[in-house]
Amino acid sequence: MRPQTHDWHWLDASETIGAADLSRACGVSTGDLDELVEYGALTPLAKATDERIFSAACVGTLRTAFKLRQDYDLDIFTVALLLEYLTRIEALERELRTLHAQLPAHVVVHREGPPPWREPHAKSGG
Repeated sequence: MRPQTHDWHWLDASETIGAADLSRACGVSTGDLDELVEYGALTPLAKATDERIFSAACVGTLRTAFKLRQDYDLDIFTVALLLEYLTRIEALERELRTLHAQLPAHVVVHREGPPPWREPHAKSGG
């Protein structure tokens, strides 16, 4: 019996993963990975002997994209577009967290969207 692989080590962007392992980790075929590379949605870091090497940081995004593919019966081209958008969203969220971390503690960050819900019977100013 093989020991169970844990997902936590894929969170390290400095780790690398081969195409075969990426395929197993994300539950996709190597053919689908090859198509994503052809579309430019997935970029290999280097090409070892005969296997492409990818950043392990793509595992989470790739899993999400292929889960959506399965849920909504999407074709591989649509998954390629989706993967690019998911990657961009993650990068923007990281940038936003970095900017928020640089703000002084007393600065209130106003968020877009509906105002926070308040109890209808609560009166302000007494």
